[in-house]
Amino acid sequence: MDEMEEELKCPVCGSFYREPLILPCSHNLCQACARNILVQTPEAESPQSRRASGVSDYDYLDLDKMSLYSEADSGYGSYGGFASAPTTPCQKSPNGVRVFPPAAPPPPHLPPAGLAPVPRNACLTCPQCHRSLILDERGLRGFPKNRVLEGVIDRYQQSKAAALRCQLCEKAPKEATVMCEQCDVFYCEPCRLRCHPPRGPLAKHRLVPPAQGRVSRRLSPRKISTCTDHELENHSMYCVQCKMPVCYQCLEEGKHSSHEVKALGAMWKLHKSQLSQALNGLSDRAKEAKEFLVQLRNMVQQIQENSVEFEACLVAQCDALIDALNRRKAQLLSRVNKEHEHKLKVVRDQISHCTVKLRQTTGLMEYCLEVIKENDPSGFLQISDALIRRVHLTEDQWGKGTLTPRMTTDFDLNLDSAPLLQSIHQLDFVQMKASSPVPAPPILQLEECCTHNNSATLSWKQPPLSTVQVEGYILELDDGNGGQFREVYVGKETMCTVDGLHFNSTYSARVKAFNKTGVSQYSKTLVLQTSEGCNFETQSAPYSQLVAWFSFDPGSAHSDILFSNDNLTVTCNSYDDRVVLGKTGFSKGLHYWELSIDRYDNHPDPAFGVARVDVLKDVMLGKDDKAWAMYVDNNRSWFMHNNSHTNRTEGGITKGATVGVLLDLTRRTLTFSINEDQQGPVAFENMEGLFFPAVSLNRNVQVTLHTGLPVPEFYTSRASMQ
Repeated sequence: MDEMEEELKCPVCGSFYREPLILPCSHNLCQACARNILVQTPEAESPQSRRASGVSDYDYLDLDKMSLYSEADSGYGSYGGFASAPTTPCQKSPNGVRVFPPAAPPPPHLPPAGLAPVPRNACLTCPQCHRSLILDERGLRGFPKNRVLEGVIDRYQQSKAAALRCQLCEKAPKEATVMCEQCDVFYCEPCRLRCHPPRGPLAKHRLVPPAQGRVSRRLSPRKISTCTDHELENHSMYCVQCKMPVCYQCLEEGKHSSHEVKALGAMWKLHKSQLSQALNGLSDRAKEAKEFLVQLRNMVQQIQENSVEFEACLVAQCDALIDALNRRKAQLLSRVNKEHEHKLKVVRDQISHCTVKLRQTTGLMEYCLEVIKENDPSGFLQISDALIRRVHLTEDQWGKGTLTPRMTTDFDLNLDSAPLLQSIHQLDFVQMKASSPVPAPPILQLEECCTHNNSATLSWKQPPLSTVQVEGYILELDDGNGGQFREVYVGKETMCTVDGLHFNSTYSARVKAFNKTGVSQYSKTLVLQTSEGCNFETQSAPYSQLVAWFSFDPGSAHSDILFSNDNLTVTCNSYDDRVVLGKTGFSKGLHYWELSIDRYDNHPDPAFGVARVDVLKDVMLGKDDKAWAMYVDNNRSWFMHNNSHTNRTEGGITKGATVGVLLDLTRRTLTFSINEDQQGPVAFENMEGLFFPAVSLNRNVQVTLHTGLPVPEFYTSRASMQ
């Protein structure tokens, strides 16, 4: 449990928390430390002036809807409904965290700091995240006490079984000799005589031995959680929007009238379950990290062994080239040693970095496990959201690439000993010569690609900013039936016409570039129709549907997207919406695909539609001007483009539902359906350009893509009436 000790210490005083307060940013402070770093602010920034301007003291609770780093350059930000504090020079606490200097000491006639009232218009800045806020008339009483943290600290200190120390010694605490049951403070003999003399009201206090005081403190009942606004009322409910426990009087006053309120016990169990589930994933990461550290330590030994072996081989080769090679031999040995030290430095740095992260992860896990043991629902719920976020954030930090060695153990050096004596000064390691990079993937020029009868013409180019030399291109087509790709052209030209294709067939085309170094990745896949073949006709005009088979594209998707089923099924490991695109883009014809809802938990709002290739991947589909989408819940659906909502329709989704997307680039329209029922009128018109199938979802949703489908009946019926 030693790793957990950092979680239990105040960032200001560096000691274990005493009477910790929970700040709106979910960090903690000792009550005395919070009072010490208060800063006076101008009258214009008082809570009353902010209420008069219509700003609520409770706005800071919606932190997930705001940017916490709007003033990242200065290191300070604005906290929801609280005004920013004046800039003040920073100091450092005993554990290295920046804090504001304490306010000026009170005059001698005022009571001690622990009892003095908070100055009017006082400002408090969190020493960890540097968020500033103005205190209201309640002062520090407006912040809830972290009783769960107090309980964890008590158990931690008891587990150490160390001698009890005086709590009033300023420097090196001496061993305590007594404890006052009324003051709940341990005293050494000098501090007892100075701070707790046996006269006046203090004469009636009961002093007991430290060991007895520890037992009585452990056996004393935990205080019942009370509301910060109504100190005589116990917490009984939980506000989902505000993410805080509330009392009945808060509800009667209407502070949460439009919010969803749930029973305290039910939310306590739910958040405990969520924290336990999050810890399971983090525990697996910690186990992998321990195994990874073993691997890195083995690599150190292997590098040392390989280095000795390589040096011996190099010396033997250089000695065979007589005296003329001696000077060059020393140079080559020096380069090998540098490579040796570089490899060791990289691996040791990675060991050090990984060890620190593992210790922090283990400390957080132990702290969370101790928090789960607490039986105080209200106190637990006050910190559970922050802990869950920290657990997920820590798990994400063990993500891709973290548990991969940054250096190999092999010395891939090859000494060429064939040259004659006159070539000695040109002797070098062969692999040290730099090679030119691989070309970037070409870009298909869709406006120049076309089909005529049973032939297809394709055109491509290199990316505008690419400076790598290209020696040629390789064009590949499939067999027109979704089979394997085959090469149809290899050369330097950037346009090619392929004849002899099947009539009325759909082909997929792709191209890649190459040079002496290697071959680039493939371009985006383009779907081509070789004839005017139609799937259905009306009396007025034939409809030509380009049937395409495609899957989701891992290369362009957000890193939080999870793929399975040959990239046909996707979900997400984040609570926020993430976007994934299809591999195929469309610029002509009629296209239809469906998405089946495999999982739908806790009423999320997935979105379905089409998007440009440069659409934002970390927001809901339709929030920017690069996407056209329908987002749905379990009751209704809306059309959205550029964050503008239109045409709300009745009809939502559940597990097992099917969402259809119909892109008609002949009529330039986009239409949606749910379970083959069209949702409202045509969703979007004037659709021009290149569009990719797109979905946005979070971890509560899983969908599977179905492609190569015929046009649904509701669209063919509408076409026949036109």
